[in-house]
Amino acid sequence: MLGLIGQAQTIVVKEKASKEPIPGVVLYNLKKNKSVITDIDGKVVIDVFSENEVIYFQNFLYTKLQLTKSEITQSGFEVFMTLSIEDLNQVVISASKFEQNKRDIPQSIVSVSASDIALANPQTSADALAATGNIFVQKSQLGGGSPIIRGFSTNRLLIAVDGVRMNNAIFRGGNLQNVISIDPFAIQNTEVTLGAGSVVYGSDAIGGVMSFYTKKPQLSYKDDAFIKTNAVTRYATANNEKTIHADVNLGYNKWGFLSSVSFTDFEDLRMGRHGPDEYLRTQFVETVNGTDILVNNSDPLIQNPTGYNQINLMQKVHFEPADNLKFDLGLHYSGTSDFARYDRLIRPSNNGLRSAEWYYGPQKWFMSNLTVTKLSSSSTFYDKIKATVAYQNFKESRIDRNFQSVTRRTRSEQVDAFSFNLDLEKRLSKTSSLYYGLEYLYNIVGSVGFETNIDTGQNTASLSRYPDGATWQSIAAYTSYKYKPNKKFVFQSGLRYNHIISNANFEANNVFLNLPFNTSKINSGALTGTAGIRWIPSDLIEWNLNASTAFRAPNIDDIGKVFDSEPGSVVVPNNNLKPEYAYGGELGLKLNFNDKVKLDLATYYTFLDNALIRRDFTLNGQSEILYDGELSTVQAIQNASQEYIYGFEMGAEVNFSEKLQLRSQYNIIGGTEEANGLEAPVRHIAPSFGRTHLTYKHKKWTFDAFAIYNNELNFNELAPSEISKDYLYARDENGNPYSPSWYTLNLRTQFKINDNFELTTSLENITDQRYRPYSSGIAAAGRNLIISLKYSL
Repeated sequence: MLGLIGQAQTIVVKEKASKEPIPGVVLYNLKKNKSVITDIDGKVVIDVFSENEVIYFQNFLYTKLQLTKSEITQSGFEVFMTLSIEDLNQVVISASKFEQNKRDIPQSIVSVSASDIALANPQTSADALAATGNIFVQKSQLGGGSPIIRGFSTNRLLIAVDGVRMNNAIFRGGNLQNVISIDPFAIQNTEVTLGAGSVVYGSDAIGGVMSFYTKKPQLSYKDDAFIKTNAVTRYATANNEKTIHADVNLGYNKWGFLSSVSFTDFEDLRMGRHGPDEYLRTQFVETVNGTDILVNNSDPLIQNPTGYNQINLMQKVHFEPADNLKFDLGLHYSGTSDFARYDRLIRPSNNGLRSAEWYYGPQKWFMSNLTVTKLSSSSTFYDKIKATVAYQNFKESRIDRNFQSVTRRTRSEQVDAFSFNLDLEKRLSKTSSLYYGLEYLYNIVGSVGFETNIDTGQNTASLSRYPDGATWQSIAAYTSYKYKPNKKFVFQSGLRYNHIISNANFEANNVFLNLPFNTSKINSGALTGTAGIRWIPSDLIEWNLNASTAFRAPNIDDIGKVFDSEPGSVVVPNNNLKPEYAYGGELGLKLNFNDKVKLDLATYYTFLDNALIRRDFTLNGQSEILYDGELSTVQAIQNASQEYIYGFEMGAEVNFSEKLQLRSQYNIIGGTEEANGLEAPVRHIAPSFGRTHLTYKHKKWTFDAFAIYNNELNFNELAPSEISKDYLYARDENGNPYSPSWYTLNLRTQFKINDNFELTTSLENITDQRYRPYSSGIAAAGRNLIISLKYSL
């Protein structure tokens, strides 16, 4: 409580739930001829207002409040404001690179705040995405998480961090785990665009865009330094997770610094007790005195080996020399230990298991980005301008050795990725705005391969995964127009032209592969567009209709990769590829019954033409070649099919009271792939899935009881590439592979102990179900108790 300080009447404005101070709250009177604003500590002097004058409190994240000065005095000089979740989720950046009201965007965008992530308590950023209920996540191993959005995944989805594209020249069509490099403790908010985003983001943004915005330093806006510290420790029983995190904010009048570090250690994951026996880990390989032997697992519920550890570092610097000019520097680093490719280690063979070793070397990601933002400009060409230059370095490797073989194969890759973005906004009139920009990307790929005789230690050169020194470039310009004649109607449209240039040289690999060509080049352009409307005829109804085109240009992974896609198959380069195009539409309806019941419905359809898929191929007239000592069917990425994907999404929210809320999300997805007159299921069509939450908040407590559920995919609904990996699936009554339905029941609580400590506990998969999400190579966690303690100062 604050009283009179130096004869000045100082009050503090706090958030009602967390009791945290709120900076940037504007206080004004009815005539608006008096106004003051809270500082970084939520404090403000109210001497300018008279005793019985009504004071209005306003901040776009909180519900507007009005009190007289005498009422404030009687309350002990503390004012509490209620967080408005609806308003919080109304501001989005990813649609145009500048802040817009979510109601102005025809596309569906899912927003996830830092507080949402704190309550969900995810082990990785992939788990944070899954918690939205709109995104399905596949895992090949514990150190994994490959999102699937509306039937698309991997290199048909785009990942951006602080506006910088993470997708690089070797993002593959197989399951992709790069999203785990992003530290969930460092995320301020995440925006997931459901559907095409090529106009703003270019190649790969076919099925959706995942935009992660990390925390920014907070300034002091006064002479004294503003220091804020957070520390978190967490433990989970299913994989003996041990996590520590700390971040420190140091803010001055114009300078701000934020340092963040997180370290997580996972042991082998325990699966549930009740479910298909096919998922059990009954045997694994041990090497004893130089000899591989099969060992019976003493506890078949323990998935050995799956453990690994990861460190994340972030340093942010913010400089604000003027109210309308900002400089932001970000440094990010993520590194893992070696981690096993579990789905490859459970592949059977005639003598038990196919591989003695199969693991990824450390997955490392570094990004440095500098952004300059100028607002409130008087320029003829723009009101707001943002320029971002970034450098990223990716490192990954694959190490494998067949059972009882003396040859260990190592293939290592790294990508240096440079990018420049220029984004501008110009308000043309009271009803219309223009957004436009330029983008340049340059990637260079390094790739080496060698084999090691584990008896002698001798290394010999071998085939690399990619052509070493290959390059990929993208040059683009885009524009987007918004027309909003009134609060009820918005029209947005946009165009983007993208030109892709890539070069790969296969001379070094042709010593081993003998391709009929030495080089591969792609030099092609793509024009994409979007148009959509959002119509809000009343407080009850909101319609949105959106049509778009999107594309994905072949990258180095498509044109130059050599790898074993599955037992007995090898993928070879193809120098005759062109971009794939998607044409889609979406119709959405929102119904709001006096904020008591809300329904969010959407249906969509996407046609993918010239789809880049893996198909049988010939190399020098041969359909089979010897690869890694095994006669293998030759395959290559080809523009060989068309895909038709459709779906329906339904979200519901029931507010029984201010304290009790029910939320539910359900997704139905379907699709077929057509090639040479034959139809087959699409590989990344997930089963129908959803989740339902019942949340109760009372004083310092939050309770969340929720269920997660997936439908079955029977044998006839599995894609051919999934059927070939039958060892990942359960067996139906006919002995065929299929993905069973499953559910989990879960409970979590969050308790605000005091102003400094917050305790979050979760009991997940209470009934200890044994399940493996569709297409995953690892069974999910069994019953799992998670305890997290956060300290803030």
